[in-house]
Amino acid sequence: MGSFNVTRPAFFLLTGIPGLESAQLWLAGPLCVMYAVALGGNSVILQAVRAEPSLHQPMCYFLSLLSLSDMAMSVATLPTVLRTFCLSARTIDFHACLIQMFLIHSFSMMESGILLAMSFDRYVAICDPLRYATVLTNEVIAGMGLAVTARSFIMLFPLPFLIQRLPICRSNVLSHSYCLHPDMMKLACADITINIVYGLFVLISTFGMDLLFVFLSYVLILRSVMAIASHEERLKALNTCVSHILAVLAFYVPMIGVSMVHRFGKNVPGFIHVLLSNIYLFVPPVLNPLIYSAKTKEIRRAIVHMFHRIKT
Repeated sequence: MGSFNVTRPAFFLLTGIPGLESAQLWLAGPLCVMYAVALGGNSVILQAVRAEPSLHQPMCYFLSLLSLSDMAMSVATLPTVLRTFCLSARTIDFHACLIQMFLIHSFSMMESGILLAMSFDRYVAICDPLRYATVLTNEVIAGMGLAVTARSFIMLFPLPFLIQRLPICRSNVLSHSYCLHPDMMKLACADITINIVYGLFVLISTFGMDLLFVFLSYVLILRSVMAIASHEERLKALNTCVSHILAVLAFYVPMIGVSMVHRFGKNVPGFIHVLLSNIYLFVPPVLNPLIYSAKTKEIRRAIVHMFHRIKT
């Protein structure tokens, strides 16, 4: 253990995957590939949207915001994850841990908000197509992006201070290769009721409400699609939502799994908790560019044109 005073440690010790320490170096390879795909894939999406005039439309602007959020999440976790798995360098300064905790939770909340905004985009495109261009103007999209960012900052700004006020004297060993609020508060030897209540409030009022409104938007979309007489037109309308539905599932299913195991899986092995958390943080940034490049014809065509121009 690192030496630390009565109130807080000078540093924390990060952990790879409990019980799989011997395989940690072998896991570094797949992790590096995932980071390369996440950063490279999302960079390609951003460049394709920027360079291709036909993609200067609301759906692609929202996709660019999603790619930026995914890249930011990858950059926030990359230093400590690679240091832990590749170099076995487990220490992180107390204040650096607070900053990383804030960034991880902020970018995660931003992604949730962006997915909600994208569901609104699909709702307007299918349920009110004649007003699509007038409702989702560049100013409205920019405002939604700023609102998502501001919400994340305002809601999560108290978290570092809620941790700083706690005397941490049980241990300085975290159970992940990055810093999370639930992980850090468990090390306190004081009442953490405020942290628990505020964390639950943030979870329900942001992620929970986002998921509820995404679900309601698809109920309205489905009702509108079912009113279309032509079977082919119904399939065509639903096909425009497939990429977004897959992105929502890739984000929320691991998140719900982590929450369920955290709340009710007291007898679940520790490495399961860590693996689910890793899936929740690492998989969406990898899958989202693959999903949109594979399922969206316009994006796929723009990427092909972009690489063709590079070659020539």
